[in-house]
Amino acid sequence: MANAEQIVAAFKDVAATKNLSDEETSDLVKDGILAGLARIYGATVQAEIAIDDVTGEFDIVVLRRVVAEVEDPAYEILLEEARWDDDTFEIGDVMEVPVDFGDFGRNAVMAVKQRIIQLVRENERDRIREEFTDEVTELLSGEVQRTERGKLVVMLNRSRDAEAIIPWKEQNPRERFRQGDPIRAVLKKVEETPKGPRLILSRADAAFVAALFKLEVPEIFQGIVEIREISRECGGRTKIAVYSRDESIDPVGACVGLKGSRVQAVVSELGGERIDIVPWHPDTDVFARRALAPARVSKVVSDTERQVITAIVDEDQLSLAIGRNGQNVRLASQLIGWQIDLYGSREWVDKGADISAPANTQEEEYETSDFPLAELDLQSSILGALSAAGYDTFLQIIDLERRDFLGVEGLGEQDADRLLELIEALTVVDEALNGGEEGAQDVVDEALNGGEEGAQDKHPEEVRAKTNTAVEEAGELALDSEDSDEEEAPSA
Repeated sequence: MANAEQIVAAFKDVAATKNLSDEETSDLVKDGILAGLARIYGATVQAEIAIDDVTGEFDIVVLRRVVAEVEDPAYEILLEEARWDDDTFEIGDVMEVPVDFGDFGRNAVMAVKQRIIQLVRENERDRIREEFTDEVTELLSGEVQRTERGKLVVMLNRSRDAEAIIPWKEQNPRERFRQGDPIRAVLKKVEETPKGPRLILSRADAAFVAALFKLEVPEIFQGIVEIREISRECGGRTKIAVYSRDESIDPVGACVGLKGSRVQAVVSELGGERIDIVPWHPDTDVFARRALAPARVSKVVSDTERQVITAIVDEDQLSLAIGRNGQNVRLASQLIGWQIDLYGSREWVDKGADISAPANTQEEEYETSDFPLAELDLQSSILGALSAAGYDTFLQIIDLERRDFLGVEGLGEQDADRLLELIEALTVVDEALNGGEEGAQDVVDEALNGGEEGAQDKHPEEVRAKTNTAVEEAGELALDSEDSDEEEAPSA
C-alpha cells in the first residue's frame, strides 16, 4: 500500500494539470484524509491535519471530547477510557489521539482517493462555470474533437477540460467540419448537466456575425462603432445596422475596410454568406429605406400605432426589394423591428390608395409568412427526422442542398430528392404569386394540401409543368435579380 508521502505527491501531480496551487492541493488532501477518518470513526469525526509542503509528510490528530455518557461515538469518549491514557482527564476536556496514516485500512485509503478526485472535479467545474458564465456572446476558438449524432464536440484552446458542443441547430447547414479541423464559434449559453457545466456554442446565431466584426474591426472593439441591430438567415444573408459615436468616422466604411478586406474576412469565415451593412438611424422611416437596400425605395408610409411600414418601390426595384424567396424584405423587417408591407408603384396605384396614407396591411400585402412542414404532404418518418434535426418550418429548409438532407439522420436518397422537388415546385409558385395575379394559387394549394389527389402522388415533372403553366397565366414574374442589380448598400 502506498505511504502518505506517495499519495500526496501523486495528487500534487494531478493538481498541477488542473492549475491548482499548493495551498489548494493541500486543502484537497486534508478533505480527503478527513473522508478516510470518517470511514473509520464515523461521519462526525473531527481532526487536525498538518501537511509539510516540502516533504509531503503529514500529522493527523483526531479530537475526542471526554463525556460521562457517549451519544456521538465518532467525537465523544467515556471518561474511563480517556483516563486509560491520562488519569488527569476530566469531563469536558478534549482528548487528542494521534493517528498514523499507515494504520488506515484499504477502505479508508480508497475513501481518501475518491474524495480527493471528487473535489478536484468539483473544483474544475466551478472554475469552468465561473470563467465562462460572463463570456456569453464572446468568440471562442478550438478544434473539432469528434462528431456525435449531428453535433460537433469541440476542444477549446483556452480550456481543454471544458465540455463544449455545437448542436445541429447552431451549425451552418452549408458547412462541414471533420475531426481535427480548427473552428470558431460564439458562446451561446452555459448549460448545467448532471456531469457539470456544458458550453453551448453557435455558428448560426446572429451574435456570431457580431463577434466576427468585433474581431476584424478595431473601431467596433474600441466601442467607437456600434452594431445597433442585426438580422440573419444562416447560410444565406445577414443585415447589420451600424452607428458611429465619432462623426468623423464612417461606420459602414469602417466595417467594409480597405478594398473590402474586413468584411471579406467575415464573409470567408461564414462560408460565403452575403452581408449587407447599412447605417442605423433613429427615425424608423429612414431606417426602413436603408434596411431595404440594395433596392431604392420611392415612398415610405408608417403606421406607428400598429408598427407597420408600407414601402412603395418602382417596378424595376420590386424584385430587388423582395429578394430571393422574400429574404431581403424579411431581413429588413427583422432589422427595424417593424412589419414591412411592400408594394410596387403600379400595384399601389391600381389599388386606388392614397400614396400618403398608410397601407391596408390586412389585404394584398406581400406574403412573407412561413409555414410548418407538417402542412406539407410528407411521410411522418421524414417529418420526424427533420424535426429531430431542428427543421420545423419551410423557410428553415428552403436553402438546403441534397448533401444537407443526406446529413440528417433518418433521411435517405429518395427522401432528399423528394424534399428538393417540393422546394423547387413551391419556390417557383412563390415567385409567381409575388409577381402579381392569382393564376398560381391552385398550384400552391395542391402542393401544400395535396389537392384532390394529393401532392404526394404527383410526379415532380407534372408539378413543375402545372406550376409553369400557372406562372405564364399569371403574367409577370417577380424574379430575383439581386445578383446583378445590387448597387447601393455595401454587400459582400
